[in-house]
Amino acid sequence: MKKILNGRRWDTEKANLICEVVNGLPHYMDYVNAGLYQTPRSKRFFLAGKGGPMSVFAYYDGGKICCGGEKLIPLSEGVAWCYAKLYADAETVKKFFEEA
Repeated sequence: MKKILNGRRWDTEKANLICEVVNGLPHYMDYVNAGLYQTPRSKRFFLAGKGGPMSVFAYYDGGKICCGGEKLIPLSEGVAWCYAKLYADAETVKKFFEEA
């Protein structure tokens, strides 16, 4: 997945995958299937994937209906660290975060 957000390029093919973030089953409203990534040069974190209508990947279809979707979400280091603590092993957390 490639996106340009706020003048910055985000690319899952060039970024380092920290861990997979999978929560729930595909037919659940809060289902999430994503990857937590870090860009190689600027060391910024992002989440890229898809999810159900009650997940961080949800969007409104132009009306009042909330749908599941797919997108790329830039994250602060603190939020990325929380995802890593939940879904990655301790060695991986130490590798990507200075204060693990």
